[in-house]
Amino acid sequence: MFGLSALFLARFQFAFTVGFHIVFPAFSIGLAAYLAVLEGLWLKTGRSAYLDLFKYWLKVFSVVFGMGVVSGLVMSYEFGTNWSAFSQKAGPILGPMLAYEVMTAFFLEAGFLGVMMFGLNRVGKGLHFAATCMVSIGTLISMSWILSSNSWMQTPRGYRIDEATGRFLPVDWWQIVFNPSFPYRIVHMGLAAFLCVAFIVAGVAGWHLLKARREGRQASEQVRLMFSMAMWMAAIVSPIQVLAGDTQGLNTLEYQPAKIAALEGDWESESRAPEILFGIPDMESETTRYKIAIPYLGSLILTHSLDGKVPGLKDFPKEDRAYSPLLFFSFRIMVALGMLMVLVGLWSLYLRWKGKLYDTPLLHRVALFMSPAGFLALLCGWVTTEVGRQPFTVYGLMRTADSVSPIALPSIATSMIAFIVVYFIVFMGGITILLRTFAEEPHSGEHGPAEDQPQRAAGTTQVSHQPPSGPTAGAGMAE
Repeated sequence: MFGLSALFLARFQFAFTVGFHIVFPAFSIGLAAYLAVLEGLWLKTGRSAYLDLFKYWLKVFSVVFGMGVVSGLVMSYEFGTNWSAFSQKAGPILGPMLAYEVMTAFFLEAGFLGVMMFGLNRVGKGLHFAATCMVSIGTLISMSWILSSNSWMQTPRGYRIDEATGRFLPVDWWQIVFNPSFPYRIVHMGLAAFLCVAFIVAGVAGWHLLKARREGRQASEQVRLMFSMAMWMAAIVSPIQVLAGDTQGLNTLEYQPAKIAALEGDWESESRAPEILFGIPDMESETTRYKIAIPYLGSLILTHSLDGKVPGLKDFPKEDRAYSPLLFFSFRIMVALGMLMVLVGLWSLYLRWKGKLYDTPLLHRVALFMSPAGFLALLCGWVTTEVGRQPFTVYGLMRTADSVSPIALPSIATSMIAFIVVYFIVFMGGITILLRTFAEEPHSGEHGPAEDQPQRAAGTTQVSHQPPSGPTAGAGMAE
């Protein structure tokens, strides 16, 4: 009872903190790239609207980046408190990779972040644009190292297991870093980050387009410009994301067939398998109840052949099966949201061609409604990936039950309650700030983060730069 309860709560705690954290790095990755594009277009064209949008979204980036850093720090402690057995055995491989992420990405971001945030009027335009690009590159490098580490846990390569200690020791770092699932997952995650930001930008622009219509005026140039850019991103990237997801599915079928069987809700291995659109997988009876399926489509999607063989969960021992009901629905929600993004993008292309992109309130309402769609799809995709790896932390090699720390249930419960309280206070405050920022329409002469206010650390006294004057100027010294 102790092991199962403590293990479940340790898993839930990590899922809770990751669920909060992953949203903000994805936001930072996409938004940093968007800022670099905006500043580059401003420098190239001299159009002030690009600079206004840069300053507007830079304020958002400052909040998002801060929350991402704070939420990420918690997980590093959890590796030591709740998952010490995993850290001890996988540390020789994952430890250096996470250290590389800090040295190559976090330091790069931190080194140029201040220049990007506060240096627009303090350094040359070229240097400031370089700083913005470095921050964007840093977020992409950070994503690469984190995904490489996680992908190694999905498809481990380039290691040997020490017989005396059971530790994973590196043999070939090239195979470790560029493991079989890494190239597919980094593309899928990168595109997901861009789509997350595209639909947030579209939602904010859609809100202001609707507001301007209600007030009987034309929306500002800045609003129309960012809506146009967001719709271009949706129209171009969302179909590419569908293709990227397909290639990742083929890779997963090859290296993690049990995950595919679980997310598809298939119990029997068969050729010409149907695609189950809806159903309720039952782990006890080993069947999917109330299923609605399309014949042959499962084999066609997964193998690109009508005669392709699709694995079933009965091919694997019960103790090695992931929890199919959660995977089944999380995967379908992700796919449904992805297809909606494609439809919105294509619809925007049609309206752009008709010259009605800014004059169709229904599209603006849909964009507003779809603004969180990218993040919801991202979370569902992450659930599919991580739950599908269960019951292993290192796929096929190290079980989750063998990875948890020998820590009592009350200790995990106490920290879990503390995390829930603190996270909701801190992050609800951050989200409130973001919503207030979004409610303000970007305009000409937009101000970014304040550059003219003196900054001081807590507890220090702010010193005036004005010389003393008047008859009492020396009174303090005389006393």
